[in-house]
Amino acid sequence: MPVRPLRSLDPPPDARRSYSAWLDDIETRLADARCDRNELCASLLRGIYFPGLTGVDGENLRALPLATRAAIANLDPRNVTLEPEYYAEVDAELFASRKPLIWLWQMFDRSPMGGNVWLGVRLRRLLAPYVFQSVGGNFKCFHFVEFSFGYNLIVGDDVVIHRNVLLDDRGGIRLGNRVSISDYAAVYSHSHSIDDISDVTNKVTVLEDGVRVTAGAAILAGVRVSEQAMVGARAVATRDVPAGHVNVGVPARTVAVKRTFGDDQPGS
Repeated sequence: MPVRPLRSLDPPPDARRSYSAWLDDIETRLADARCDRNELCASLLRGIYFPGLTGVDGENLRALPLATRAAIANLDPRNVTLEPEYYAEVDAELFASRKPLIWLWQMFDRSPMGGNVWLGVRLRRLLAPYVFQSVGGNFKCFHFVEFSFGYNLIVGDDVVIHRNVLLDDRGGIRLGNRVSISDYAAVYSHSHSIDDISDVTNKVTVLEDGVRVTAGAAILAGVRVSEQAMVGARAVATRDVPAGHVNVGVPARTVAVKRTFGDDQPGS
């Protein structure tokens, strides 16, 4: 089987200097205990979306078209509501400190800058320690990844999260080292009663070291995917996945066991 490691790429020197200076400025401001995260988010997003209007306020702002004024207001996290704020069990204080950075993360991704892998990975890596409960080294996250509270998410070392992944950490998610989650996958940590949608059960969902969740798969609340296991494309894991097992289908079931985990093959 061919081995194809990722290539190493850098932007041209002038672009890299601009990107690095911008990231360094954000990192310095966030490290300051006096930093107003709402102001930081609003000013950064205004610079991205409306660079020609960064100094416009008061009467000059009111002279702008209504749609422009509404769009500028929408860049300030104090002027928006996010879905997790409506959840009954939200810790308002914990979420309030993270909300501006979650909004910055999301709106950066939706901007023309968001698809830039070199820049985007570094910005998200910079923001993650301030949003998640904890995050290890070399975190790599692509664009359009969304999570709920953020503060219930524990991420290990060398974790890779691909595009359009949902990490519903409402009840808590634990990602071990070297976990890889592919495009359009979803990891849940809450469920609703079939009789009453407002009856919500939160359960911690765990992906142990070396787990791979492939494209479009879903891991339901409370499931533990054990070390080196894999959940195949479009599969729905409704129960625990043993170490080294490859699960596919709806509901997911074991179809193979990795060779490194011995002869414990299905049906043996």
